[in-house]
Amino acid sequence: MDTTHLRPEAIVAGHICLDIIPTFERQVTLEPGKLFKIGPAVVATGGAVSNTGLAMQRLGVRTRLMGKVGDDLFGRAILEKIGSDGMIIAKGETSSYTVVISPPGVDRTFLHCSGANDTFRAADVTDAALRGAKLFHFGYPPLMRRMYRDGGRELASLFRRVKRLGLTTSLDMVMVDPKSEAGRVDWPALLRRVLPHVDVFLPSLDEMQVMIGHQPPAVLAAQLRDWGAGIVGLKLGSRGLYVRWPDRERVAPCFKVTVVGTTGAGDATIAGFLAGLLRGLPPDDVMTMAVAVGACCCEAADATSGIRPWVEVQKRIKSGWNRRRIKS
Repeated sequence: MDTTHLRPEAIVAGHICLDIIPTFERQVTLEPGKLFKIGPAVVATGGAVSNTGLAMQRLGVRTRLMGKVGDDLFGRAILEKIGSDGMIIAKGETSSYTVVISPPGVDRTFLHCSGANDTFRAADVTDAALRGAKLFHFGYPPLMRRMYRDGGRELASLFRRVKRLGLTTSLDMVMVDPKSEAGRVDWPALLRRVLPHVDVFLPSLDEMQVMIGHQPPAVLAAQLRDWGAGIVGLKLGSRGLYVRWPDRERVAPCFKVTVVGTTGAGDATIAGFLAGLLRGLPPDDVMTMAVAVGACCCEAADATSGIRPWVEVQKRIKSGWNRRRIKS
């Protein structure tokens, strides 16, 4: 559904890239010096702006996408796929791209160039662009140099301003390479600065264990709420979704699907969660929709082709769709 001509309900901003995803005929273990036969490449947009934003659009949420690309071939490919409304085209800069290595039965590996994402700044999200929206989601600041430098002051400034305008705020993270510049950031200090302005914080458990310490989900969620976050959701991969609400905590197990790829599954889970919040669903139903949309995503190689309309996802849930058993 094309929603770009209407006033948006939601803004999804942050990291955008072009995903190049080779297809694999069988499970392989990559070894240096060997040649592996693979299938055609799937070329799709990636990053939080594309993955979460397009998923929300497919779920029927009027969503504006706000990211930054260069004036190059990859940038033109990105704009062709997602449109130019809300997007910044930076002359002379390189568009971000990712090579996604995702053989069947193996977790993903990413080869990534941040490109123009590194120069994205708080001022790129204007008050005029936010006007009339109910929700603002920002994704992947660890892959956006300007957002994590100086202790995250630019990111905190953005969220503070969006909160003052009355929008519900949401933040997602991404795994940090410990050997990179972002890996040397004091993430606990950054989160303490930013989270007081975040209503919904939806990172993965793995990300938080790297950033603030190897603790169980309940302990990490309690810490993040103490630092100011409203709702804390921790994506658990194949084990589902843990959420600490202000008055309760829950775990939603994943739905069973035949997995084609896991690219974008966490972002799709966030899209289902935020769409449920915007529709005013009870907490347990919000979590159910979140893991359902995440499961749909895994039925395609790219991040968005598997996402179904809201009504279809609900029908699938009500039809008795089986869930995975939670392992202790």
